[in-house]
Amino acid sequence: MTAKKPDMSCARVVQYKASGLDKIYRHNERRNQSYSNENVITEMSRYNIHYKDPGDETYTDIFRRLEAEGVISTRGLREDATLLDEIIIDVNTTYFEDHGGYEYAKKFYEEAYHFIEKKFGADNIVSAVMHADKDVYHYHLHAMVIPVVDKEIRWSKRCKDPELRGTIKEVIHQVSHSKKWASNIPETDEYGEIVLRANGKPKYRKSYSILQDEVYEHMVSHGFTGFERGEKGSTAEHLDTLQFKIEKDKERLSEIEGRIEQTRLQYEPALEAKTRYEDIDSLGKRNITGKVVLSGEDYEELTSLAKEGLTSRTRLWDMQRTVEYYRDGFERYSTRYENLSKKYEELTEKTRPFLDAMEHFPELVTAFVNKLKDLFRDKAAREQAEREKLIAEREKQRAARKLAKKGRDMER
Repeated sequence: MTAKKPDMSCARVVQYKASGLDKIYRHNERRNQSYSNENVITEMSRYNIHYKDPGDETYTDIFRRLEAEGVISTRGLREDATLLDEIIIDVNTTYFEDHGGYEYAKKFYEEAYHFIEKKFGADNIVSAVMHADKDVYHYHLHAMVIPVVDKEIRWSKRCKDPELRGTIKEVIHQVSHSKKWASNIPETDEYGEIVLRANGKPKYRKSYSILQDEVYEHMVSHGFTGFERGEKGSTAEHLDTLQFKIEKDKERLSEIEGRIEQTRLQYEPALEAKTRYEDIDSLGKRNITGKVVLSGEDYEELTSLAKEGLTSRTRLWDMQRTVEYYRDGFERYSTRYENLSKKYEELTEKTRPFLDAMEHFPELVTAFVNKLKDLFRDKAAREQAEREKLIAEREKQRAARKLAKKGRDMER
């Protein structure tokens, strides 16, 4: 018997620019008429739980309102900058099935929401909803938060009051994804030594990895145990998720087959009664006046059939509808099971070289992947430095123009 895999937690961050807010709003708040995700069951959306309800406002409406009210500041923000971060927290389905299902999930994600309140600030949370309307998939939390950092604005050297120069003028709540997620925690090896980059500078831990630790530690400290800290995203984990969905569909197919058989056993006696009821016309003989004359035996048979037919009529039609319902479900899950199995086989085949390499040379593959991550991270850092340099140059040029203009005005 295959040992049960450990239940793993996951915390992910997805960035959204202004152009993507309406789409994620409609999805998270279930404002669409239909969904491309075949697992979403709109009839079950009433079981979704809001820990922070946006009400009648869209995510864009809330962001712009807070900006207009001065609660947040977009000073210096690029047009294509990240406005909202989506924090997605979940644990695989079996964890909740083993701990009380829906009611346990509500308590679990309520505490997860309190973690998000503490980390991002209650006023910076636009929406937080637990989705419970997935068929095979698991309960999970979507929290839309504004990445805000406190920024000190100081009086400049041009201030007329010399005592104010360099002191704090005001503190603004600046929207900045990069600053909110900047990491200053060095990465260490198995010996506790700080890991260095090729240029000799420390390599810092990923902020998202730190978030995984923080979520796990918070939940465990508040009594939610029985799962491990995990990090999704690998090919193997995607395969595991797909395989889980396939196994759940197999279980549901088996369950539906059992229900069909059970209903059939109840249905057949009633069907037999219905057949006998239809044979009533064959009872008795007509006399010369056209009336039907029954023998004592036929009369008793007719009375018995009438009673049996009347008591089982409603039950009979209920059973017929039940059988049709389960047959439809069986066909639906059979089709989806075949499709999922095909997807699983295709994904396995596409990733076969990677999986084989992970099996035989895990250290080399891990080192290669880490090297790629470092290259992309260094590239992103260089691009960010170039952008900041360009912005600084523009600010310098703008200041020079202002100074020149001021000189010309004074000459006049």
